[in-house]
Formats: sequence, C-alpha cells, structure tokens
Amino acid sequence: MQAFIISIGEELLIGQTINTNAAWIAAQLNQVGSEVREVRVITDKKTEILRCLREAEDLAGLVLITGGLGPTRDDVTRDALCEYFDCGLVVNEDVLGDITTYMERRGRKITDVNRDQAMVPEKAFIIRNPYGTAPGFWFRQGDKSFIAMPGVPYEMKEMVLKHIVPALESTPREQHIVHKTVLTHGVGESVLLELIADWENNLPAAVQLAYLPSTGIVKLRLTGKGSNKETLLEIIGRELEKLKQIIPEYIWGFDDDSLEGVTGRLLAKKGKSLATAESCTGGFIAHKITSIPGSSAYFKGSIVAYANKAKEHLLGVSHDLLDTQGAVCRQVAEDMAAGARQTLEADYAIGVTGIAGPDGGSKSKPAGTTWIAIAGEHEVISQRFAFGDNRKRNISRAANAALAMLKDYIERL
Repeated sequence: MQAFIISIGEELLIGQTINTNAAWIAAQLNQVGSEVREVRVITDKKTEILRCLREAEDLAGLVLITGGLGPTRDDVTRDALCEYFDCGLVVNEDVLGDITTYMERRGRKITDVNRDQAMVPEKAFIIRNPYGTAPGFWFRQGDKSFIAMPGVPYEMKEMVLKHIVPALESTPREQHIVHKTVLTHGVGESVLLELIADWENNLPAAVQLAYLPSTGIVKLRLTGKGSNKETLLEIIGRELEKLKQIIPEYIWGFDDDSLEGVTGRLLAKKGKSLATAESCTGGFIAHKITSIPGSSAYFKGSIVAYANKAKEHLLGVSHDLLDTQGAVCRQVAEDMAAGARQTLEADYAIGVTGIAGPDGGSKSKPAGTTWIAIAGEHEVISQRFAFGDNRKRNISRAANAALAMLKDYIERL
C-alpha cells in the first residue's frame, strides 16, 4: 500500500522544529511493506489541510497526519477532518477518562479546554493516548485510511507502534520492501562508484542501489521489492557477500551501526581500554564514545588540550616542538596520543590536532589540516588529513576518521 504523510505545523515550515516525525514514520511503514509516495509539510490552516487531504486521497491508500490536535486555537486539524468527512463531534467517555487520569497524575486540574479534547469526530475510530490529552483518529473511506495523530513524537510513536503497525502487519501484502545499508569510510563517492561499477551493473532486477554520502561516510543502500520477503533477503544477502569481496577495506558496518558503537564493541570484546587527547575536536570524539551505553567498561576519559600550554602540562608535549613546528604536525599528534595513554592508563589512545577553520590556516597548513594519531602498547601511528574550511564538518570528519583509524588499528593486531 502506498502512503502519504502530512506534517502540520508552522514551526516546521519556519525551521523552528525539525520534522523528525515524518522520517521515523516512513521507516516504520517501509518495514511493513508500505511505500511512502510523498511527504508534505503544511501550515495550521483549515483550507490548506483540506486541500492536502484531497490531493493525498488521489495518490495513496494510507494517509498519516501528525500535528494540530492540541487544545490551542491554532490546532485546527480535528475541525478540518470533521469537515472533510462530513461529520460532527461527540463526547467520548473513554477519552475523557484518559484525560482526567492524565491530569490528576500530574497534580493538575482539568479545564474546559482539556474536556473539549474529549470531543471526537463521530465517524472516526479513536486511538487512545496514554501519554497526552489528544487522542488519535482513524477514518476509513472506501479502501483508504486516514489516520491523524498528535505531533508530539513520543505520543505519535506510541500510536504507530501499538495500533498502526500491527494493523498493517495483519493486512495481506502484495509487496515486501527490504533494505540493507552498507557503511563505508575512507573512500569518496566517485571512487567508490568506479570500484563497484561492474557489481552494480549486474545487480538483479529486484534490487536497487542508492549512494548516500554524509560527513566522511558513504552509505550504500540496497533495496529489494517483491512478493516474497525471504527470497528478497536471500538475494540481497548474496549481493552483500559479493560486495564484501570487492571493497573489504572500506566496509565498517551495516544499517544502524555507528563507528563509535563498532569500535566500542571491539574494545569490549578484547577487554581493552581507550583514552582520547583532543585539540581541534574539543571533546567531540569523547562525546561520541560516551553516547554508547556501556562505554564506561572501556573508556578511561579524555583530555581536551586546546591551548599549547595544556598540551605541554597535561600531555607532555615538548615546548620546543610546539615552538618550532607548531601544534598541527605529526609529532604533536603522536605525543598527545602517547601522553593520554600514559596519563589515563589506557591500552589505546587517540590524539587529534588540527586547524578546524574557517580561519587560522596558512599556505603550508590550510584550514582543515588535521593530524590524527593512535597510540598502542608497542607503536604509535599517525595520518594527515585535509578536510576543508567548514568548521563543524571538519570536527565531525576528524572524529569519524579517528574512530575508523582506531578500529583498523585494533583489528590488525
């Protein structure tokens, strides 16, 4: 079944709020074989909602709507749905009970505005909301479904996972959709395209390939569509094995893997520990590492040595070295890594120093010049990178490059 997602809210249109709801809903629908035809973001105006509903009905069998179900004057989705489906509002005692319980548990008094939210479209099946005061509405018109949900993400997700996905899973499907994403690092999109050109040109007809470049990482998404899910999984599995033989040195993970997660699992498996010494990344590598649950089992800590004196006093980097070669050079990165490893008593350490930009560069060391070192028990390795002049992107690319270097370093021991 093809789907159409409508996200309602002025805050989405002006960029005040990022529309994460649509992306999350699309991912859930794909898992149950429903293909998203279009995503539309519109303002909180009844005329716009009605226009979009008409267009969505012509294009898809499933229309999912988020936003505009709250108690304030700018929330007009409920009224628009009543007009579209030519129905009135009735009090739903179950919803009123849910709202009363919700308010009492929070020590708040129920108001007339809250009670008004128990007025629901008489033609809709009601999706109860344990986490808020706005219920969801499910309308059926012929063979088409229209489902309206609150825009608050955790309220919407509860409805999707507990009601919508189970209903779709129980419906006989003519099509299954299978995705598999291969994560690569250390190779650009254009080079990767050439390396796997023959493999791509010979992919089965049921499988499509998409290139998804991001900061320092290129994702290869394989999508299979067909009537038999098991057959699709087998086909994609065979193609993945072929791809692993072509570019084994660039593949580091699959699907929702992260470099920090993959590296963390390696450290935990080997019973080894890690420390970081960061200059231009300002602690971002440590932040990524500690975003993984259980990282305390292998991460010792980080020394953010931004100033030269901090590099000297905290990491033992030579004053003469900093004075003669500057902070951005191979030896400083290596000494930072070695210093962090010794100071924090870790098995491995990362050292990063660079010019994040956009200013501060020179002809010999332009903005984006970054040295990354990995220190282990018996050796220290390092590599120079040229990332460009975008500060935020440089910090992210440096962090990914450092984690990829560490992963490769651990795997080859």
